[in-house]
Amino acid sequence: MYTASCLCAEIEIQITGPITDIIHCHCSKCRKSTGSAYATNGFVLKQDLLIVKGESLINSYCPNTHSSRHFCQNCASPLYNENSQDPMRVRIRLGMLDSDIAERPGSHNFVTSKANWDKFNDKLPHYKGQEPHRSEAPSAAECDR
Repeated sequence: MYTASCLCAEIEIQITGPITDIIHCHCSKCRKSTGSAYATNGFVLKQDLLIVKGESLINSYCPNTHSSRHFCQNCASPLYNENSQDPMRVRIRLGMLDSDIAERPGSHNFVTSKANWDKFNDKLPHYKGQEPHRSEAPSAAECDR
């Protein structure tokens, strides 16, 4: 089990299952939503994500008709995204985790959108878009690129 929280600690989350398909996403939308060079995201089954505290503080931004980005209305910490094209899973922001995790990122994605000052210092594969095994999956539009 993993624990997570927002910056102000008014929202607490438990994740009872594995985190899968972890990537570093360099698309402009992920950069803007984190205020950083990239977002590190992973998927969990919806049934494995439990809001322990602060559910009433979760607000949403819907950039299109099929996705919503959930965040803390107090501190604006991004928490997780939902996509109607992938209804069984949510995409979480790994920066909110308080626990160490066993899983590791598998790639850098949307590298053609990366910040020009960002340098890769690891040996993970780099992809112009989604990693090849997900490029045809229904969740391929999850970042609304």
